[in-house]
Amino acid sequence: MSSKLIGVGVGPGDPELVTVKGVNALRTAEVVVVPVMAAPDGKDGGERGRAEATVLHYVPEEKVVRVVFALNERSDRERREAAWDAAGARVAGLLGRHGTVAFATIGDPNVYSTFTYLAHTIAELVPGTVVETVPGITAMQDLAARSGAVLTEGTEPLTLVPVTAGSAVLKDALNGPGTVVAYKFGRQAAEVAEALRDSGRIDDAVWGSALGLEDESIRPAGELDGEPLPYLSTLIAPATRDGKRGGKL
Repeated sequence: MSSKLIGVGVGPGDPELVTVKGVNALRTAEVVVVPVMAAPDGKDGGERGRAEATVLHYVPEEKVVRVVFALNERSDRERREAAWDAAGARVAGLLGRHGTVAFATIGDPNVYSTFTYLAHTIAELVPGTVVETVPGITAMQDLAARSGAVLTEGTEPLTLVPVTAGSAVLKDALNGPGTVVAYKFGRQAAEVAEALRDSGRIDDAVWGSALGLEDESIRPAGELDGEPLPYLSTLIAPATRDGKRGGKL
């Protein structure tokens, strides 16, 4: 039996932002895998993540399989890789018993997603598996829509930076042209605020977290006071514009 693994982007959290194609993929798959954080003992930590919460709006709970990934492990590389190996083996087993397995990931499966690593692992464990992805709406698109920030105009470039790579990467981007988007900056909010002020970009910048959820927060970056924010916070620092319209498209 041929097997197929489909990475389905389910957006940043608002279930209404899952595409029709994404919903169809979730419903057609025999099993829907959702990633869950590992507890200190390496087992299921019990917390329901955004991907799982979103998926349950469209498929019954009995169709969902929770697979542990060391998503909260930042320092112990050996433990993290062991968790990845175990997760890959678990999904490989599901592919052996079912024809099509969907993996739900927040945002888009090709943008800083756990699905990329899983797909590489499955290619080694289950040769011949067909891998497909269904694009999802990203946090930067949702934040732009909810805040009124314009991501790009004319010939402006767009730079996306994960602040987990360090604040220096963000500083370099802010000193360049175009709009800068920062992902996962919550734990380094103080450094991000400093970088925005130093680059003169703080007045127009906006940040948001829990987009589309009950505890949604969307605020001007100028209100950042150094206090840590939710890990999955997103920042948009728009390009400096002269106010004229009709730039070259």
